Amino acid sequence: MARQVSGERIRLNDAQPLRHDVSTDEITPVPILAFYDEKLGRYPYTGFASGDTRPISANLVRERGFDVTVAGRRYGKGSSREHSPAAEKHAGIRLVIAESFERIYRQNADNIGLFTSTDFSLIARIEAGQAIDVEELLQGRDELAKAILRAGGLLRFGQAFLKGTRPAPQPAQVRPLTLFEKIIARHALKTNVTSDAPLPGEGSFVRADFRFIHEYYAGMAAHMLHSGVADPLTLHEPQSIIVFEDHTSYVNESPAHAGGLITNVAAMCQAQRDFVAKYGLRNHRTLTEEESLQDDGSNVAGISHAMVAEHYALPGQVVVGTDSHTPHSGALGCVAFGVGTTDMANAFVTGAVRLTVPQSLRVELDGALAPGITAKDVLLHLLALPTIREGAGVGKVFEFAGPVVRAMSTDERATLTNMTAELGGVTGIVEPDAQTLRFIKERRHVDFELQPWMHSDPGATYADVLRLDCSSLSPMVARPGDPGNGVPLKDVAQRVQVQIAYGGSCTAGKREDFDHYHAVLSWAAARGLRVPEGVTLYLQFGTTSVRDYCIARGYLDAFDKVGARMLQPSCGACANCGPGSSTSPNQVTISAINRNFPGRSGPGKVWLASPPTVAASAIAGELMSFDELMRLHATTSALPSLNT
Repeated sequence: MARQVSGERIRLNDAQPLRHDVSTDEITPVPILAFYDEKLGRYPYTGFASGDTRPISANLVRERGFDVTVAGRRYGKGSSREHSPAAEKHAGIRLVIAESFERIYRQNADNIGLFTSTDFSLIARIEAGQAIDVEELLQGRDELAKAILRAGGLLRFGQAFLKGTRPAPQPAQVRPLTLFEKIIARHALKTNVTSDAPLPGEGSFVRADFRFIHEYYAGMAAHMLHSGVADPLTLHEPQSIIVFEDHTSYVNESPAHAGGLITNVAAMCQAQRDFVAKYGLRNHRTLTEEESLQDDGSNVAGISHAMVAEHYALPGQVVVGTDSHTPHSGALGCVAFGVGTTDMANAFVTGAVRLTVPQSLRVELDGALAPGITAKDVLLHLLALPTIREGAGVGKVFEFAGPVVRAMSTDERATLTNMTAELGGVTGIVEPDAQTLRFIKERRHVDFELQPWMHSDPGATYADVLRLDCSSLSPMVARPGDPGNGVPLKDVAQRVQVQIAYGGSCTAGKREDFDHYHAVLSWAAARGLRVPEGVTLYLQFGTTSVRDYCIARGYLDAFDKVGARMLQPSCGACANCGPGSSTSPNQVTISAINRNFPGRSGPGKVWLASPPTVAASAIAGELMSFDELMRLHATTSALPSLNT
């Protein structure tokens, strides 16, 4: 890479092996997301790490005239941020060639007219100066993708072909169906450019019961709609649009945004607020520290994914959001998936949501989890499987089933479905049952009735069935760099010292996650143990209802006694925009978040783990499970109760 940047011409054979798993965090680091127009063209690949160096500086791609990017497998992993292909296109990149692409990245590229291909024979032809016809670049793509690219992007396509869409006729069921297939059939839209009965791999459009967006995308969507469609707009069913300000509450404490970017973030947030006010949209804003002190309990706010599961999504519905972790709500038995900014902008004005019909992968979790083993441990194990690492789950629906899933709470199921983003899937789903009804009743005081069709039929078709005996699972961690770097903690011979421990995010800021934090930290507090000097523990609520739950159960006392810093609901360190992010490459973080791509939570090294392992490691000052912590302090007696 350094040789190329310096101007040397590198041939493909000399460049091998190609870099796999290039993430959207590396294409466009989080601080760059404050831009949403041509300014993005200054920054593509500025987060790309080669060892401890970042060879691509601002403006380099544009100034050196690069117009083709070549990479290995699973290009564009991670976030749904359309900023990544937009930055590439604004910098002059016209074509991205890779062995395979993540679903959201490639769809985002289509939607803005950036060409992608898996045909490596194009490289020699381009180097030889041959002209490549557009139709050659479209080979192997589904007909809808071809039509969108020919139109110059989804917004132009939508204005030409998607006005006045209507529900598709419901065909008679002639074969066993998965729950995903049943829900999508009930939400299918009839258009003049898509099949009434699309097959896996074909493009379609569906209606959504809820569409949600947050501040990193709303300003971008408003900009493209007002400049490219109309001002003012006529929004389709605005009552089903939900807007969240959930990523930037602590941006003033974010080193990644210091030096001028905080002003840009404030402008980005204001653009969203202006959009909300202009169209009277439903809005949830998280609380700053100062606001939380004055909160009378009437504010209902938090991280968008968790909020949608707590307050909106229901079994059998379709939910779309501008974030890759939208599948969180699939734990309730609905179809929830992430889309990019252009997809959402188009859905705002047409009501039609683009979906390439996926195959389903059934994951049977057999046996029973040992005490202290969580859904996060299960996911880190799945992510480390060679077939998953090689991309077997990319573009699939993950249907989680089996006795382990049935025994899980909805909060734990949400960890499974949330992290299908890391598995490469379109979404994750769990068949709704009595546990689902309890969750809806408890969180919303709603008596919901399951319909007879809300299950997968025996004999339904799956791309594959993955079986995992969970009885032998032990606490897992994922080494820095990728969530797929999972390994049993007991196999980490040299225990790493940690400087930061972070418990929070949509994945690990739920009620049951805080039950786990409290179980560890109350045990530690009872023995006079605290977070050691040189280590900082952050615990961040996912929603205000999680905060209120912890207060009501008296959890904050133990958290205070061990020296944890409590943070109000926000994405925070998970998106590198708040306390808990590292500030130095030498820092090591143990974190309960969902991904640890280079630069994701600061320049340091991030290990992923379950909530109990994060809490235990914070007390130990090194990677450690709760069971190991208890054995280490087996002779330490609990202190007398204050009431004794």
